[in-house]
Amino acid sequence: MAEYGALKAEQTSRIALRDRLMYAALAALAATLALVIQPAGRPYLLLLLPLVCITLGWTYFSNDQKISAIGKYLRRHLAPALGTSDGRAGGSLAWESVHRCDPLRRLDKFTQLAVDLLMFVVPSLLSTVLYWAAGDLRADLFTLSIIEALVTLGFAARVVAAAYALAREQDPSRA
Repeated sequence: MAEYGALKAEQTSRIALRDRLMYAALAALAATLALVIQPAGRPYLLLLLPLVCITLGWTYFSNDQKISAIGKYLRRHLAPALGTSDGRAGGSLAWESVHRCDPLRRLDKFTQLAVDLLMFVVPSLLSTVLYWAAGDLRADLFTLSIIEALVTLGFAARVVAAAYALAREQDPSRA
């Protein structure tokens, strides 16, 4: 039970951090847009947003992966061990599995994927396209913007692949 308590505490702190990262991403988006729409017209500042979005997005994604890994460990390894040690089969840590049986879970997971992409990928790509459309392109910043767009697309692919793998793991017949 001590291991369970420690893992749940880590999971809880990671969930709190993950949730704060969403607010940080919104603040960064607002701050960057405020800088860009200043009368001085500095469209190159749009290139700050992909750096912020990908950094916050990767941190968010990494925490989310660890949160899921802790839950998976609790369900697959700790719950059976506790069930064996106290003589109850299948009753230990039931919440770790029961809440996953919600009939709307797949829809919730798909919606969360869409929100993650809207928070971290779309602003990054949109700011890059807006920089390109501004017309005041410098070779070094244009190169940077291409790199940022490629990194953003790579990040998006990784997030989608993780969501697909999770869906397949939960229900191999439907993924």
